[in-house]
Amino acid sequence: MKLSARNQLNGKVVAVTKGQTTAHVRIDIGGGVIVTSSITNEAVDDLDLKVGDTAMAVIKASDVMIGK
Repeated sequence: MKLSARNQLNGKVVAVTKGQTTAHVRIDIGGGVIVTSSITNEAVDDLDLKVGDTAMAVIKASDVMIGK
């Protein structure tokens, strides 16, 4: 799959928690870092995401905010 986004983080799915309409998918990208994404339940089903799967977090944003 080719994407224009440059921030592509490969890892393993460690949790998929479905809510009423959206799900939280947690991906371990290594070094103790977990990336969490909120996606639709339909997307989880379409991608057949489950714990243990290899997956990619793709980040496409025009702004990155930093807080302290």
